Amino acid sequence: MGSLQVFLDRFGPSNEAESMWLKNIFTFIYQHLSPAACGSAHSAADQSPAGASCDHSVYELSVCVVEKILEKSCLSTSLPVSYRPLSVSEVLSQQHLACVSNLSWSTNQHRAWAREAELGLPGHRALPRVNLLLIGWLREGRGGEWRLMDSSGSVRCELICPSHLWMNHLVFLHHWNYIPHDASRHDQNRAYLELIGSPVLLCPRAEQGLAAGVGRAELDGAVSVREAASLLRNRVRGQRVSVFGQVGSLCPLLEVSGSIFFFFSLMEDEETVPVLVKDSRLWWSQCVCVGHRVCVTALRVCVLRGWRGNNVLCVTDRSQIHTGYTHTLTGHTHSNTHTDRTHTPHAQHHTLTGHTPADHTHSDHHLLINHEEAEPEEAEPDEDPFQSAVRMKQSRVISYQGTVTKVVSEGVGLYVMDRKVGLCLAYQPSERRRLRAGDQVELRQVHFLYRPCPDLPPSMLCCCLRSSLRVTAFSRVGGATAHPSCPADGVLPRLLLQNNRGVDQYLWTCHLTSQLTHSLVPGELQHHLPPPPPQCVCLLSWKLSETLWTQRGPGPRDIYSEMLDHPHSCPLNQYQVDPSVPQLLSVSDLLQSLRSSCWSSVSLRSLLPPDGSSLSRSQMNSALSWSCRTLSSNPQTGDSLRPRPLQLVGVLQLPSERSEFRQTLQLRDATAAVGCVVTETTEEEDGGQRATFNTAWIGCLVCVRRFTMVTERFLQSEFPSYQHLDQDRFITHRSCRVYLQFSLDHLLILSPSVTMVTSLRLKGEESGRDVTHRKWRVEEESGVGINKRPDEEVSSSVAMSTVPEGGASQACVSMVIKVKHKGGVAWRNTGIWTNRGEEGLQLVFSITALLIGPVVRWGRDPMNGPMMKREVESKREEKVLLVFSGGSACWFPVLQSGHFYRLVAANTQDPSVLIGCRVSGQRGVELHTDSTLQVRPDWRFYTLTRPLLLHTCIQTPPPSVLSVSQVLDCRSEVVTFQGLISERLSLMDRKGQTGHTHSGVRLTVCDQSGRSLCVYLDLSHAPYTPGLLPGNRLLLSGFLRKLSRLGPPPAVPSMHLAQLAFSRCVLSKIKGHVVCFLLLQLQWSCSLCGSVYRQVCSSQCGSSSAVFQSRAKVVIDDGTTEAHVWLSGKPVQTLLGLADSQWEGLQRALRFRGHIRVSPRGRGLVTDGDSEDVLLHFLLSLCSSDVICQQVSLTCRKLTNQSSEEVRRFSRGDRDFLTRLPRPLQLTCTHLDPP
Repeated sequence: MGSLQVFLDRFGPSNEAESMWLKNIFTFIYQHLSPAACGSAHSAADQSPAGASCDHSVYELSVCVVEKILEKSCLSTSLPVSYRPLSVSEVLSQQHLACVSNLSWSTNQHRAWAREAELGLPGHRALPRVNLLLIGWLREGRGGEWRLMDSSGSVRCELICPSHLWMNHLVFLHHWNYIPHDASRHDQNRAYLELIGSPVLLCPRAEQGLAAGVGRAELDGAVSVREAASLLRNRVRGQRVSVFGQVGSLCPLLEVSGSIFFFFSLMEDEETVPVLVKDSRLWWSQCVCVGHRVCVTALRVCVLRGWRGNNVLCVTDRSQIHTGYTHTLTGHTHSNTHTDRTHTPHAQHHTLTGHTPADHTHSDHHLLINHEEAEPEEAEPDEDPFQSAVRMKQSRVISYQGTVTKVVSEGVGLYVMDRKVGLCLAYQPSERRRLRAGDQVELRQVHFLYRPCPDLPPSMLCCCLRSSLRVTAFSRVGGATAHPSCPADGVLPRLLLQNNRGVDQYLWTCHLTSQLTHSLVPGELQHHLPPPPPQCVCLLSWKLSETLWTQRGPGPRDIYSEMLDHPHSCPLNQYQVDPSVPQLLSVSDLLQSLRSSCWSSVSLRSLLPPDGSSLSRSQMNSALSWSCRTLSSNPQTGDSLRPRPLQLVGVLQLPSERSEFRQTLQLRDATAAVGCVVTETTEEEDGGQRATFNTAWIGCLVCVRRFTMVTERFLQSEFPSYQHLDQDRFITHRSCRVYLQFSLDHLLILSPSVTMVTSLRLKGEESGRDVTHRKWRVEEESGVGINKRPDEEVSSSVAMSTVPEGGASQACVSMVIKVKHKGGVAWRNTGIWTNRGEEGLQLVFSITALLIGPVVRWGRDPMNGPMMKREVESKREEKVLLVFSGGSACWFPVLQSGHFYRLVAANTQDPSVLIGCRVSGQRGVELHTDSTLQVRPDWRFYTLTRPLLLHTCIQTPPPSVLSVSQVLDCRSEVVTFQGLISERLSLMDRKGQTGHTHSGVRLTVCDQSGRSLCVYLDLSHAPYTPGLLPGNRLLLSGFLRKLSRLGPPPAVPSMHLAQLAFSRCVLSKIKGHVVCFLLLQLQWSCSLCGSVYRQVCSSQCGSSSAVFQSRAKVVIDDGTTEAHVWLSGKPVQTLLGLADSQWEGLQRALRFRGHIRVSPRGRGLVTDGDSEDVLLHFLLSLCSSDVICQQVSLTCRKLTNQSSEEVRRFSRGDRDFLTRLPRPLQLTCTHLDPP
């Protein structure tokens, strides 16, 4: 160790700390960098002249290292003892956090650097500083990697436009970032160093001599690009050529059939020659930069199969690259400056405009030079994305320089630059170094697209195989962990490589993956199943997007033409702009949007009828108590929540005990669940809708492609008058219920349940063909029952993601039933004690079913498999009453009359559990003639869509379903019928203590003939029933038919007044003209007690609000006879011919006096007021004017107190005559058609 003492004496440490630091440096170099240490590990590299650096003694190398450290250190009078050398293996094993090291920094400089980094990217933290020294050789790694190597190991290095002279040289790194590997992968090969600035060469004299002697002859014989192009056209076998020129394009590294290579092109004026680089020269990929001038030696001409251009220049084992090359007539100039690696492009290169994050407010899009047209272009003007139609557009090839401000998803290759411009790298091979937020990059020959996807930034940059991406400055902030929108690293780009797809389709698929990850992956899909594998989410989004784009595609991808052809051609040249692509929402986002806009989007005045201003206080508050809003998922079919079509993805489930709606299925994802009123198309000729009955849908992961969003609003209010509707203080309580309505025909199965797989298979066997139409086509899409290609094998996991847990291999017993009648569900006291030790209410319903056969034992759950002969007894006609309560009541939505089900009791082989018992009273009196069976919560029902044709079932007639007209005409007390809801009225119960005070509803149900009846539903002891909306068709089973005193409401016919006088019809439509006014009464009435209101209530009830009421009596003549018609509210204004402003002025004029009555009685004026009253004369003249004598069409109700005749006195001379005349027909107008 004499050399150690000489080394210490050379630098003369001033204290013990410096002495120890020098000893550590010397020991480190001896152990990791000495010739003995490099030994066999670097024998291959030592065979080259560059390997001569190992021949330096430890002493000389230690002196050189310390001198270089002192040159770079910020300390001028002492040694940097806080910095310690670290081997590569120690860095990989000990440093688990991203960090930065800079020997020349002072503390203040580091703080300023960190503050600047964090201000540039809010929300990110600057890399923490470490005081470490890294020394090693720069070597070539696999696939063109640069690696820092010592005797302990190697680590990948990322450099910014390195010099070719650095390779195989010993270097000292004074400024670098370290990005560790992902701990979850336990892969140290993913860790890497980012070299900032030039490394310090520890043997510069040897390197300079090497640079002077290598390739001198080849450089002297270098030819221009124009001459090289002629050599390509006239190939000479065995010829080697050196070519100089400017780099025009740089393609990424590609691996095809195990061979790794890349292309770059040299250009001069209009001439271009392609250069193929492979094998031991792959590390050139980081040395070559677009716009720089280089000279490449010892190239040969080779034929490239698969490209129509054929001939390219290819590197050989003797090839060398010289950057910064300038050719002259007398020789060449080759300069390499290592202390300053800021390269200046050739004078002919177009200047790139740099932008910092602070410039974003001054420039929307940093568009640079369009290399196809050689002139700058501007971004497209902003436009309404939803007004333009779908169209194809051409992308533009530009250059761009900016900063990565957001990593949207590494796995799909999406980033955001300068906070406004999107970047897609999916059409290039995945880079070894992923971009990080804060990286400054330079993009060449990148495609600019405007609004290719409405969910991503409007301006998008997409890189193809001819584009080049170069990091010009590494990020100063730490990299975040894997983003949740990147569940499966690289799955979508691999699918894109296998199935070439348009860029607009791919970008939408990427966003869809992010949405599905949010809505499916974080939580459990159903019951207690684990979430699906991350690859499943990518496959689901890919399959879902395939249903949107089924025909259009750019065709197969030709990689050689994409990289080498002129003019340039690639899949990114053309893209589709479609502002109406569907938008996927999570269930929680949908519910939040609907609930937040429930009351903000409605005006209370709009919920009242047209004559709402004349309603009394109780009438108005009753009308406001219930209202609903329906929105369509497709804006083209009605009012919608968003301007684009909406889609939902989730699992169809039975309602749970915590569900808001206990009578419907629910759609659940990882964020929330929503109740669903589900129907399906019948197989009959009319193709109508019916309630869903197939239990195979339970557990299916589906995409709802068309649905209706329903928001029912409930309001408790005490508004005194119409004028107070804008004052929220009169609202005592308000709430809403949100649910969906859709048909199973509008579902796409993404992952079928086990029972759905069986159902699809049986349907396919019956039809004798592949099940690929309508919703059944999803069997192929989910990878079930089809022959898959090798690249589709991973999709099989999708089909298993919703398989119910257990059950399939368990012993069980079952029986087959046919539902005859289903009762309603209601809250009942079953005498079962709750978990809280209290006896409470439970949901209960029952069904009457026909037993098809005996109880059968099974070794495993038969589910919905084909019905076996042993399950059938042809002569059996026994019935059973199945009672559902508590947890078993969840089967209510899928058990429908007339359908067959297999009831399975698992984990038992005892048939007696499915044998019903007789229910008897205390004295032995039998209460039921049918057996009764209490359904347990763990029993399951399976729909048998194709049961055996049984003799018993054929003889059993289906339950008769009547129409509304048949119900009105029949005499049965209990009826089952269906009809269309035309009107709904809430029946309020003010004694209720809950938020909803509606004890029931009155529905007006009609059929196609127009006849209607009223249905009263008592909901005080039942869970709330969704779907009772005007326009929905209902099936009402087992309802008690009652006849009111007024008789059944018939359809409204049109008839003459003479016919109406002798008809039993109460309501009719008539047409005639107004003869005269008999009475006109206008009054301000107290909204509380109804008395006349003259600024104060005349009855002194204390009310401070009033409503305006109008009433009139006119004579109508239709040519057959006359009728006296009473009108009130809005029809009075219409009949008087007053505009809204005139009507409001009339109300203001009457505000002080409160009441006026005009009795024209034809042409003879009789009034209750002063003859000098101006307002009175105005109304008299208005009632007697010719304007009112107009043709009208109105719907009238005949009054019940009609008098058949009246006695009238007539005088003739001196004699009086008494005669009986028929009284005019007395009618009340219910509706007046506008003129």
